[in-house]
Amino acid sequence: MAKVKKKINFKRYGLYLIRWQLSTPLLAPIVAYFKDSTSMFGTGEDWVAATIANFIGGLIFFWVDSFIFTSSSLSTQWEIRDNVRCVDCGKLCRGYRIVKTVNYDRSKDRYPEFRCEIHSKRKARKLEKNGVQI
Repeated sequence: MAKVKKKINFKRYGLYLIRWQLSTPLLAPIVAYFKDSTSMFGTGEDWVAATIANFIGGLIFFWVDSFIFTSSSLSTQWEIRDNVRCVDCGKLCRGYRIVKTVNYDRSKDRYPEFRCEIHSKRKARKLEKNGVQI
């Protein structure tokens, strides 16, 4: 299997690291409080520690957040409503419907169809058999 090389957007990565540094003014006093610092807002040492911690956190969590917000395996959007009638069995229940996946989009349905849990699972399996990625 060939490796897929992911292109890195360094501008976005840099902005993400800067965004992480914006929490330093909150983190430094917390570090100071828990180490019984002499200064309520933290010493220079506390601010350096918070800056380094945020830099390391940004380096790591850029990739985690990137996966969470761009992964197709996490992209199925469901809508859930209480007290709806299942379109398959007529039961009044909590209703489920798949709104959007990679290759399926019912986000603009004027009359969305909700199903009970059992029938929503059946519908999901049927969609998968028809090639919808869930």
